[in-house]
Amino acid sequence: MTTGETFGRTIQLFLVDGKPTGLRKATIHGWTGLLFVSGASAFGDLTARSEVDRTGVYILSGPDPDKPGVTRVYIGSGNSVSERIEQSAKKRDFWETAITVTTSDDDLSKGHAEYLEARLIAVSKMAGRVTLDNGTHPDSDRRRLPEADVANMEQFLENLRIILPVIGLDMLKPQPRAVTQVAKPAEERTLEEIHFEIRHKSGVQATAVEEDGEFVVLEGSEALSGTGHVQHLGYGQLKEELIADGVLVPGNGERLRFAKPWSFSSPSAASAVILDRNSNGRLEWKVRGSAQNYHEWQQAQAASQEPTE
Repeated sequence: MTTGETFGRTIQLFLVDGKPTGLRKATIHGWTGLLFVSGASAFGDLTARSEVDRTGVYILSGPDPDKPGVTRVYIGSGNSVSERIEQSAKKRDFWETAITVTTSDDDLSKGHAEYLEARLIAVSKMAGRVTLDNGTHPDSDRRRLPEADVANMEQFLENLRIILPVIGLDMLKPQPRAVTQVAKPAEERTLEEIHFEIRHKSGVQATAVEEDGEFVVLEGSEALSGTGHVQHLGYGQLKEELIADGVLVPGNGERLRFAKPWSFSSPSAASAVILDRNSNGRLEWKVRGSAQNYHEWQQAQAASQEPTE
């Protein structure tokens, strides 16, 4: 295998009671890490597991009541994860999903767990994808571990980067370069990406790129406002939040302008905010300089990757 080459991983997701909404157990082949995931209805089953009554970390996640479309999380650790997560869950009413992280051989020490807790908080804060409910942000450098243990915990963290998105929590993934490298001009930092555009009859123009599965509208793009169209509640709330956060600022006339790039969950979410109405972004967005829409471009990409006989 050459340096930098990616390789496949086997993730096992076991439905403990046979129901997709019940308690789930997640592991990666060859890794001792052990995750259990539950909603509120299966929380008792989660805390009753003997594997959860071990040293480790836990995460409570749910919709942020103050920011539509954003996830709020609380990250903690303990010598008995089952006891600590029960205590934390009683103090918080935002959470809908509980995740525990221990090991199959119970080999995490208190120092290991506190180091992982601090690193999870730090990486989540840096990624900026969730709102942290933690009042304090512990420093991992103060968790004095031997050098070999630090290396092991960093590898443990890398496995969490892989498995957490699979169970529905993408809080550790770095933001796209189009969002983070704002010191560079948009064209320079998105040079390798396909550019999509909306050129609306109103004169509103917007440009976006897709990077690592995320649809990023670039700064300088415009958005309509006050059209009077009935819009999906979530998209309407998202637009209000973007205005409140200074992402969308007043532009020419009644138009709004993106003061900075913003990553949307889908082309349709982006086009709904820009056109101030419900819209199918797969049809609204066109490859820049052509009549090919996003859907047609995606189909062409899939066809080009099909093996030839």
